[in-house]
Amino acid sequence: VQLVESGGGLVQPGGSLRLSCAASGSIYSINALGWFRQAPGKQRELVAVNTSGGSTNYAESVKGRFTISRDSAKDTIYLEMNSLAPEDTAVYYCYARIRRPLRVSEGEYWGQGTQVTVSS
Repeated sequence: VQLVESGGGLVQPGGSLRLSCAASGSIYSINALGWFRQAPGKQRELVAVNTSGGSTNYAESVKGRFTISRDSAKDTIYLEMNSLAPEDTAVYYCYARIRRPLRVSEGEYWGQGTQVTVSS
């Protein structure tokens, strides 16, 4: 199973970016798909996660600014980030809980990370 992210970069405060993450490989079901981030010197934190049941959890710090959407046919998730601020600067990691064929339990998977820098 691989998670491949794209869409990071440098943006000015108040700007927008869209991240995408595509899951591929031997997948029976994707039970959760979302994003975490890690700023320098800080712990990795939840940004937003969408579950297969249709619910989405957002960090309080991004509510109203970030929107997660999922294309189940493509096993892809997107993170639309608006009104970006310097404190949003971090490496953003795609996260998934995936059940592989012939396995009883699900596993956790991470992408390689994509840098988002918000600076003037």
